[in-house]
Amino acid sequence: MICFDTHIGLLKHLPGMHYLEVPQEVVQELGTLNIRLHCIVNSRLTFQCGLMALGEGRAYISISKKRMQELGVKLHDTVSVALEKDESTYGTEVPAEMEELLRQDEEGNRRFLQLKPGMQRYMLNHVSAVKSPHLRADRAVTLIENLKKLPEGKENFRAMLGLPPR
Repeated sequence: MICFDTHIGLLKHLPGMHYLEVPQEVVQELGTLNIRLHCIVNSRLTFQCGLMALGEGRAYISISKKRMQELGVKLHDTVSVALEKDESTYGTEVPAEMEELLRQDEEGNRRFLQLKPGMQRYMLNHVSAVKSPHLRADRAVTLIENLKKLPEGKENFRAMLGLPPR
């Protein structure tokens, strides 16, 4: 586990996006930006995350306003951060509804496993985003059914959501 103190910043190129700065030394200790992590903030809140390049060897972890409210922190506050490698398969939780669907739908599971990890996480997070088990099941079925209709290698978020191309 790597521990450090940092501040909450605001990204200039993404208005409203708050982040935790990861110093160059920590990035070097991790050895890569291409890693999934568990981020523990102020020993109170844990979430799964990845690193994004910030420049000059530094990186950042985005933090939502909701998480900031849970912690009682605001822009420019200093927080303590602990990072540990995320050993989970997808780098995010797998909702039970999606797990069951993938167990039952051989073709849907095959296509899901062919996706890049970021696309898999997007699907899992989209399903997890609703509280109702019925709505989670509906979202899982919609995503997998739309995924199976797409040409292999041509998958995109809009099409999986059932939205027309731009």
